[in-house]
Amino acid sequence: METGTMPITAATAPNQLKTRQHYEILDGLRGIAAIVVVIFHFMEEWITDYSKNFAGHGYLAVDFFFVLSGFVIAYAYDERMERLSIKDFLVARLIRLQPMVIFGAILGLVTFLWDPFVGLLPGYGTGKIALLFLTTILMIPYPVITERFGNLFSLNAPAWSLFWEYIANIVYGFVLWRLDRRILAALTVVAAGWLGWVAFRAGNIGGGWGAQNFWDGGARLCYSFSAGMVIYRYKLIIPNRLGFPGIALLLSAALFMPTFPKNWLAELLVALIYFPLLISLGAGAQLKSWLGPLCRFLGRISYPLYMVHFGFIWIFVNYLKTQKPDSHTLIVVITLGVIAMITLGWLSMVFIDEPVRKWLNKKRSASSTK
Repeated sequence: METGTMPITAATAPNQLKTRQHYEILDGLRGIAAIVVVIFHFMEEWITDYSKNFAGHGYLAVDFFFVLSGFVIAYAYDERMERLSIKDFLVARLIRLQPMVIFGAILGLVTFLWDPFVGLLPGYGTGKIALLFLTTILMIPYPVITERFGNLFSLNAPAWSLFWEYIANIVYGFVLWRLDRRILAALTVVAAGWLGWVAFRAGNIGGGWGAQNFWDGGARLCYSFSAGMVIYRYKLIIPNRLGFPGIALLLSAALFMPTFPKNWLAELLVALIYFPLLISLGAGAQLKSWLGPLCRFLGRISYPLYMVHFGFIWIFVNYLKTQKPDSHTLIVVITLGVIAMITLGWLSMVFIDEPVRKWLNKKRSASSTK
């Protein structure tokens, strides 16, 4: 699957796609969403009451990623799957996703072992830590660190959404691309009902990250990914003049929206209607040429940024607990922290993500010609 946090670029796209339209505004939007996720992760540790937190709905960015994933995977592969083997498809998806999964796990391990504010947590010997690392890079949920709130992937918490995207890879490769669009639309309606039940029961749609809300992640993925595919299959693209600034503002309005009396319903409507609408608008808008470099940059850093920042969030948590900084200090620390994470995302992209994927694709091409 072409994950919602990773663009198709000229350098990495399959040859058949290099002459097709590239939705650079969608690249820019995924970058905006990834940055909001980082802001949210810092802010939720400081202001734990989401109703008083200006970034308290930042976790909805994941639902936006899932819709974007469905749209992009359908765009990239629907017409090609009959000519591809399942093996080739899944290998291509591994090359797209796995380098940052592994690098994010490495950073998570390093920050777990050498946190400057606390020592190594008691009860985690070499064997257990090795198992934590292995399960993280293999995308096997292992929520055993109670001090980290039962996260499915304690060394790199955001990997939970990549777990579900890997599930979508497999289901798409074996089933979804074959489905008539009417059947796909019907399944999307069923998934909307599931997501609605989750929102009502939990009071929000922010689950999926932990053992206690594992299946909520499945509901979020099933609706949003299939909705993205429906947008592509039915060509629900809306021509408009909003451009990148206008649609980025609309996306930000959802991710920074206040808490409402029936907050579960507001979140549900955003996921069910608003995010698919933004994808339709983003695909139909025209990009000013001078904004092209910005959108491409945001798209390129979005996936590395999403996958490498969370080990440092745990360090921030321990900084809060041990140093007890005042509000003015925290504003400075969080601002610098967000800038540092964006820089880390860029460095990861330049030195790890893109070079490794380029090398793997070259090896793959070489082996296929033998």
